[in-house]
Amino acid sequence: MKKFWKEFMFRGLLVCGGGPLILAIIYGILGATGAVASFSPREVCMGILTITLLAFIAAGMTAIYQMEQLPLPIMILLHGGGLYIAYLLTYLLNDWLLNQLTPILIFTGIFIAGYALIWLIIYCIEKAKAEKLNKLMNG
Repeated sequence: MKKFWKEFMFRGLLVCGGGPLILAIIYGILGATGAVASFSPREVCMGILTITLLAFIAAGMTAIYQMEQLPLPIMILLHGGGLYIAYLLTYLLNDWLLNQLTPILIFTGIFIAGYALIWLIIYCIEKAKAEKLNKLMNG
C-alpha cells in the first residue's frame, strides 16, 4: 500500500499543473466568445484550486493499476469511482453542475458511458496487440 501512495503522489504532482492551464484555456475561450464577460476572484480562485486537485487525483488514481494484488475489475471500479467522485465534487463546488437530482443523474449517465467507452477502446487495442504478438510467437 505504501508503494501505491508513493506512486499516487508522484503521478499527481507530475500532472497537477496541467489543470490550471486547461482552466485558463477554457476561461480564455469563454471570454473571447463573449459567453462570459468577467469572473469574480472567488470563481477564479475556486476554479484554479479545484482543477489542480482534480488533475492531481485523476493522474494519481492511475497508480491503482500498479497494484497487482487486486483483480482488474476491482481496480477499474476503484479508479472509475474515484474519478466520478472527484469530477462530481469539482463540478458542484464550482457551480458548473446544478445540485439537483436530474442534472446529477445526467452527469452520472454521461460519465459512466464515457468511462465504459474509453475502457472498450483500451480493451480492443490491447486485444489486437495480444493477437499480433501471439501470431508473431506462433509464427
